Amino acid sequence: MSDLDNKPKDGAQESKGFDLGSALGMGGPEVPETIDKPENFKGTVARLLKYLRPQLVPLVTMIIIAAIGTWFAIWVPDILKKVTNALTDSLQYFIDIRLPAQSNGEGNGVLYTYIAPILWTCAALYVLNSLFQLTSGMIAATMSQKVVRRMRSDVKDKLDKVSLSYFDSTPTGDTLSRVTNDIEMVSITLQESINQIITGGMTVIGVFIMMMRIDWMLSIIALVSLPLLFFASRIIVKKAHIEFARQQKRIGELNGHIEEMYAGHNIVKLYNHEDESLEDFEKINAELKKATRKSQFYAGIVLPTIKFINNLCYVGICVGGGFRAGQGVITIGDIQALLQYTRQFAQPIENISNIANTIQTAMAAAERVFQIFDLEEMTPETLKPRSVADIQGQVDMEHLAFSYSKTKPLITDLSLHVNAGESIAIVGPTGAGKTTLVNLLMRFYELDKGRILIDGVDMKEYTRDDLRSLYGMVLQDTWLFNGTVADNIAYGNPSATREEIIVAAEKAYAHSFIETMENGYDTVLKEDASNISQGQKQLLTIARAILKNPKIIILDEATSSVDTRTEKYVQSAMLAMMEGKTSFVIAHRLSTIKSAALILVMNHGDVVELGNHETLMEKQGFYYELYNSQFAGVTDENRDDDTAGFRQT
Repeated sequence: MSDLDNKPKDGAQESKGFDLGSALGMGGPEVPETIDKPENFKGTVARLLKYLRPQLVPLVTMIIIAAIGTWFAIWVPDILKKVTNALTDSLQYFIDIRLPAQSNGEGNGVLYTYIAPILWTCAALYVLNSLFQLTSGMIAATMSQKVVRRMRSDVKDKLDKVSLSYFDSTPTGDTLSRVTNDIEMVSITLQESINQIITGGMTVIGVFIMMMRIDWMLSIIALVSLPLLFFASRIIVKKAHIEFARQQKRIGELNGHIEEMYAGHNIVKLYNHEDESLEDFEKINAELKKATRKSQFYAGIVLPTIKFINNLCYVGICVGGGFRAGQGVITIGDIQALLQYTRQFAQPIENISNIANTIQTAMAAAERVFQIFDLEEMTPETLKPRSVADIQGQVDMEHLAFSYSKTKPLITDLSLHVNAGESIAIVGPTGAGKTTLVNLLMRFYELDKGRILIDGVDMKEYTRDDLRSLYGMVLQDTWLFNGTVADNIAYGNPSATREEIIVAAEKAYAHSFIETMENGYDTVLKEDASNISQGQKQLLTIARAILKNPKIIILDEATSSVDTRTEKYVQSAMLAMMEGKTSFVIAHRLSTIKSAALILVMNHGDVVELGNHETLMEKQGFYYELYNSQFAGVTDENRDDDTAGFRQT
């Protein structure tokens, strides 16, 4: 399992860094003070190359076009040396190269008949070089978009297969940073860099061949500079890679902090923790600044180092070329061509150094994306799944054991039988394992031991999608997406008609307030549904569950955000919805489940008591203490009133 997925829950984690949640006065995602050494550069490149394999045809096409375009530019200095030699001869021997008509009959016309066509040829070659480079660049852009599109799809598919514990233990901002910023950085680098790398390689090979044709001895000077450039770049780039990995990690941490603070900005302001929040922000920002400064330093010294080595090579060819020309081995035009080739020889390496920070950032970003691919997946689906078409809703739990942290077991040995159509209330103190139990029921987590049976069949024999299609769920924490009211209600049943949506809303007592909205059921909810109240959000999620018409219903304090009067109506509607269906009701207000046929009392992950309200009260055990502690100071006359416990505070 990846280190991203082994952070325990429920306060079990050991603090190894400063706590982002400290500004809220509660637990939050921790930022480690140290960073693991990143995977090696070659491994990341190898994984990226796998994504390029399906693009082999356009890649080969781009290489061919880039090679031809590069050859046009390489060819020019070899042609221009003829112009240099012609001009040198004219100066050395006082030859008039103009047309005879322009020089009193003394010119030989070389300027127009020989030099001009060469210059036009060079201009044409440069134009062709630009066109071919443009074409190869467009192919690279298209290819990179296809690669990152596939990468995004793979990340999405992977996250669909990852255990829910990953999302519980990883800050949302960090995951978003990997899916958006990191993949976008890979996209930009592939688009901008891949063409330059291929063109640069072609240029180095082509230029060296042309230099060898002119003078092999002077070419050795350029050849000697290559290992110097290689080792200097390798040492610096290796250091830069570590710092860029740290930089990308800090960016993810900063995104996580910002997402957490702004998601809970009301609580931050309520408890006057703005200063603490800002201090945490400044700490992360300082770490990011430090990592960025180091990474940019290493990226910045690559180019000056390469230029220094290239200038030494340039001087060597100038001096050596002078001696060779003096010996009559080469011409002045050859020296000019060699100097031009020296610049061309160095240019690709300089270009790569110019994009070194982009390449290093992309490799660090790619590593973070590949860390998602390395996460442990949920257990595979069964190859021969059972059908859920005739499910009645009987649930059996046999000797369940589960823990978020291997060192702190939560559920040790839980067994339960629920008949089809039976409703069971689950109560217990905070951290007793109530929500964990329903999460296991929906197979959001895998059991450590035991099994859960639906209609006598192990739930693992159903696919997860089919299994979850059986459930309708209303949680205390509502979730609505940016879309119309009708779309949000129909989220669990997209094929529902408008009439069916309205009926569900009426049963949930949401129809009246929806009708008062500007566009009724076509009103678009803003991000986080901020244009409606919390109670209205919950009514919409209840309508959503009613419309789905599930076999098994799970209610987790489903009416906690509605007023007392509306709660009475909604509870009546929900009782009607639950009729004949297997229901699990998590309750914190014990007065709301007094009439339940069966009450499951949990504590520390185990079932400690089981029975109806009267039976459990007669036992005077844990439920008795829990019930009386909740209604301490409440008179017998108003104990049945759901709001009594609140009026006495």
